[in-house]
Amino acid sequence: MSQQQHQRPARSGSAVWAVVITSAAGFITALDNLIVTTALPSIREDLGGGLEDLEWTVSAYTLTFAVLLMFGASLGDRFGRRRMFAIGLGIFTAASAAAALAPGMGELIAARAAQGVGSAIVTPLTLTLLSAAVPAERRGAALGVWGAASGIAVATGPLIGGALTENLSWQWIFWVNVPLGLALIPFALLRLDESRGPNPTLDLVGTVLASGGLFGIVYALVRGNAEGWSSATVLGGFFAGAALLVGFVLYELRAKQPMLPMRLFRHRSFSAINAASLLMLLGMFGSIFLLSQYLQTVGGYTPMQAGIRMLPWTAMPMIAGPLAGALSDRIGGAPVVTAGMTLNAVGLGLWAITVEPHVAYTHLLPALIVCGIGLGMFFAPSANLVLSTVRPEEQGIASGANNAIREVGGAIGVATLAAVFSAQGGYGSASMFVDGLIPALWVGAGAVALAAAVALLMPRRSKADGPAADLSTAAPAAL
Repeated sequence: MSQQQHQRPARSGSAVWAVVITSAAGFITALDNLIVTTALPSIREDLGGGLEDLEWTVSAYTLTFAVLLMFGASLGDRFGRRRMFAIGLGIFTAASAAAALAPGMGELIAARAAQGVGSAIVTPLTLTLLSAAVPAERRGAALGVWGAASGIAVATGPLIGGALTENLSWQWIFWVNVPLGLALIPFALLRLDESRGPNPTLDLVGTVLASGGLFGIVYALVRGNAEGWSSATVLGGFFAGAALLVGFVLYELRAKQPMLPMRLFRHRSFSAINAASLLMLLGMFGSIFLLSQYLQTVGGYTPMQAGIRMLPWTAMPMIAGPLAGALSDRIGGAPVVTAGMTLNAVGLGLWAITVEPHVAYTHLLPALIVCGIGLGMFFAPSANLVLSTVRPEEQGIASGANNAIREVGGAIGVATLAAVFSAQGGYGSASMFVDGLIPALWVGAGAVALAAAVALLMPRRSKADGPAADLSTAAPAAL
């Protein structure tokens, strides 16, 4: 059955409402990727817990979001995109309230995981609902608004988190979602047109295998220092996780309607850009997790001051991204992405060389700016490269796969760099924190440098290397 047969004609004015509703939903779900980073020291002080708990506060969200992202899109195809969009918003809103009310770290981590479930349903459906409501000739502009909203959320996440934590309390980084979510649900049900996709099949087995495999690996990384890297628990986590992921690949190769078609990875550029994206986010997201804490724990800045000082890194892509997109149209996306990853590796290396217990912020600023420019050079061109490797009807699947892989990289990055940090240092003093931070930054820089090397495997100019508004605008939300 064709796509057109699955949706009714759009009502008058529905395009405007679709832009407003999906952009607002994209904003609040993207915001929760980084809003928690500047609140971590306050959460640790209030609820107790150690580094492992802080890791799970971040990774519980990114991991559930990553493994359920493509499953969320399938739910919309089968049960109705508007309906599942509203249900996803409901889950996200309720989980945000639960996080704000959490009496301990365990409850907070569980609520963050539930937030990731809601976000995994909402995020892919924002694009499909928007595309269905907006005529093709105006879709680029509409997706530009959607992408800008998500990009602003990523850029200002640490600042908003710091401002709310400092002026109210850390709980307000979650409370802020509740009125927005409650307002969006009735508007979505009343103003968006229902539609379904052509493939109503749910890949439950693939989802379970991928979820279990990734959880096992991240769990082993988080518990490695506490229980010993040769302990049965840690080794069992690694082996079980790897076995489940191998099982996932084998199952997807034989499934009639796979969640992630393995044939896509036969294209060298698709495999290379996704491997590079995973390594890039591994190094960058793990570094942001530690550096936001460094600015407060060692630098002595308040949460809001730390958020402001993160802006040269997180907001720079808003400036560098459009310029990188234009440059990639001229010379191809691969050289721009490779240069961006190289700059990120250099920036993290500068941090590692410069950081000290009592170093002035101005000495750290060049590293922030270099990382920010590199991040901006990575996002839009890399998304464009993903699109250029698949057929038009597979672009949605390719987009979801790339975003999921990025989120997986972020979750593994937090666990890996935190493991290096805790093995070499800790929270006991400024010197101990820096002792752990420096080797962790070098590991992050190495991962990003390896990403740049992997990116060299892509052709310098793809035949389909051109503007791709529908995916490039979505890229910031995947950070």
